[in-house]
Amino acid sequence: MERLWGLFQRAQQLSPRSSQTVYQRVEGPRKGHLEEEEEDGEEGAETLAHFCPMELRGPEPLGSRPRQPNLIPWAAAGRRAAPYLVLTALLIFTGAFLLGYVAFRGSCQACGDSVLVVSEDVNYEPDLDFHQGRLYWSDLQAMFLQFLGEGRLEDTIRQTSLRERVAGSAGMAALTQDIRAALSRQKLDHVWTDTHYVGLQFPDPAHPNTLHWVDEAGKVGEQLPLEDPDVYCPYSAIGNVTGELVYAHYGRPEDLQDLRARGVDPVGRLLLVRVGVISFAQKVTNAQDFGAQGVLIYPEPADFSQDPPKPSLSSQQAVYGHVHLGTGDPYTPGFPSFNQTQFPPVASSGLPSIPAQPISADIASRLLRKLKGPVAPQEWQGSLLGSPYHLGPGPRLRLVVNNHRTSTPINNIFGCIEGRSEPDHYVVIGAQRDAWGPGAAKSAVGTAILLELVRTFSSMVSNGFRPRRSLLFISWDGGDFGSVGSTEWLEGYLSVLHLKAVVYVSLDNAVLGDDKFHAKTSPLLTSLIESVLKQVDSPNHSGQTLYEQVVFTNPSWDAEVIRPLPMDSSAYSFTAFVGVPAVEFSFMEVLQGRLPAVAQAVAQLAGQLLIRLSHDRLLPLDFGRYGDVVLRHIGNLNEFSGDLKARGLTLQWVYSARGDYIRAAEKLRQEIYSSEERDERLTRMYNVEFYFLSQYVSPADSPFRHIFMGRGDHTLGALLDHLRLLRSNSSGTPGATSSTGFQESRFRRQLALLTWTLQGAANALSGDVWNIDNNF
Repeated sequence: MERLWGLFQRAQQLSPRSSQTVYQRVEGPRKGHLEEEEEDGEEGAETLAHFCPMELRGPEPLGSRPRQPNLIPWAAAGRRAAPYLVLTALLIFTGAFLLGYVAFRGSCQACGDSVLVVSEDVNYEPDLDFHQGRLYWSDLQAMFLQFLGEGRLEDTIRQTSLRERVAGSAGMAALTQDIRAALSRQKLDHVWTDTHYVGLQFPDPAHPNTLHWVDEAGKVGEQLPLEDPDVYCPYSAIGNVTGELVYAHYGRPEDLQDLRARGVDPVGRLLLVRVGVISFAQKVTNAQDFGAQGVLIYPEPADFSQDPPKPSLSSQQAVYGHVHLGTGDPYTPGFPSFNQTQFPPVASSGLPSIPAQPISADIASRLLRKLKGPVAPQEWQGSLLGSPYHLGPGPRLRLVVNNHRTSTPINNIFGCIEGRSEPDHYVVIGAQRDAWGPGAAKSAVGTAILLELVRTFSSMVSNGFRPRRSLLFISWDGGDFGSVGSTEWLEGYLSVLHLKAVVYVSLDNAVLGDDKFHAKTSPLLTSLIESVLKQVDSPNHSGQTLYEQVVFTNPSWDAEVIRPLPMDSSAYSFTAFVGVPAVEFSFMEVLQGRLPAVAQAVAQLAGQLLIRLSHDRLLPLDFGRYGDVVLRHIGNLNEFSGDLKARGLTLQWVYSARGDYIRAAEKLRQEIYSSEERDERLTRMYNVEFYFLSQYVSPADSPFRHIFMGRGDHTLGALLDHLRLLRSNSSGTPGATSSTGFQESRFRRQLALLTWTLQGAANALSGDVWNIDNNF
């Protein structure tokens, strides 16, 4: 009997292990199909479906021919028992299959362009799974919406918007304490504050900024009243300038080129430009590049009539904005502004060398009436005059700016829910807390949404939810001065964050209207945003999702929604400086008393995005999207191939790197698509965005090292600007050695910087060094 039992065990070992097929819903290009996944049977539950009755044979001499075995009576009895064994095996197999299916539902072995790892199970029993520690997408979604709906978002917005929130003020100190106390009352694992000592610029009450008429003899005449002395341009150059006035539309490079083409030279003049389209900092930088003496910035009523955040903007009000072309403390560029640190005195290259001052529409109207010269183009016309605007030049003006720099402590506030499996990877969500004046649009809405999300996720944790990755909630200070708080934090923890921060979600500028919806984002998040938009109800189109609202007006949803990250967003530094994919959502236009409903929609969108990012086994980042970006951007280089060939130069090197990246991205996508559930190398493939930071330039000298979104000679944009000089003998193109034209040595360096960064990204996606081939 013992021998029979030994042969029975041997038969089990020799028989093939069972396999089971699990069908799982797949998002992405193959959405709607069921994907087969082969899974090994659980240990100790091998099936007997392949078992055959054993025949006992006596020993045979080596080399002898096989012969028919002789059956003994009790072996025959074993054969008669075989059907019962098979039936038992089938029952065991069925039980193992069902257990394996339940245990396997939360995994994803088939991940296409868009990875859905949190299972969708509408029939799941909440209480049972709470105790087992497993939650599925539909249940997490329902739990999140339930707890979010119990908040008082409108009241929080109203209370925050009424408080004084100027960085460094006593009111901001009180608000900082209140928000930290609010976080401490929630079920968070860690709450703390980081303090930075930064250089901020403020008006000098004893020496206010002034604007005067100047007569033909050069004598300073009547002063034009600046109705609000507290409104100024932080980081403007200090001093006084005198020059003739010229109207320059929005102050874009194309506006200034058009102005020059119409015979009005900006050199040596004061420019009058409108608020909007580009940042204050870009307007002043462009004016400086074209040789202007100074800039006056006014709010054109024609632009604000459809801009609901400021419907009550008085004609006597000016609009605030900083003019540092960069982020962070401009007096410690590339370094953190912690106390007791000593760095050599240095100023950011983004600080302007010409003064700038905001003025009201009333003052702008008085100035425009004095302008002569050519009539401005039709698209430049506004509503301040009953007659057409002219370009100028006009009378001379004297602008005096006396702002002063002050060392100011600012405080960022943090709250953290530690992840279950990957606590050392952070999904970060933040909102600017400070604002120069009262109102909700700039920062109160984002702060209120942040607090509601903290409260909601805290309630979810109390009811069984624990994210896979850590959730890090941050209230930033110093945002109105150029994302100072967020950038200083990034500079202070750069060595840690480029490895551990996996995504950043910004709540700044979330509600500027309720009609148009924009997502300013890294391409890596585009597919995930599309997926989540289909889960959120539109705040102003009943019965529609946000996705349906968008495609109703434009079938190409991403062309309608997706925008590049702007420099004045805290999200920009995360991507362009640290290499962390980031997104900032904004509703735009036609806000008609629906702010609470729209804010609630943003909270739903951000919260469901956080669930996916913190809970999915594989981060739902679509790195294949950068292949499209690379093709689109580098395609712009093709028009210069002939010009370069005539000089004996070629772009083939960068084309080869582009091909290597696209092939590596597709190969990795296929590996993820067919990967085993526990493949750690693939589950930690996070730093794709980081690969696009040039490793060949200094983060102190060129902090925005991203080759597509950054600034500097290493970027694709700089290379294109330089190539355009091949077709221009003019010295008027700003910012690219315009006085000497195209330079072959500079071109070769730019091409090397761009190519090796792109090739490095391809190498990183290729995996281990033995899989990399740089023979291109």
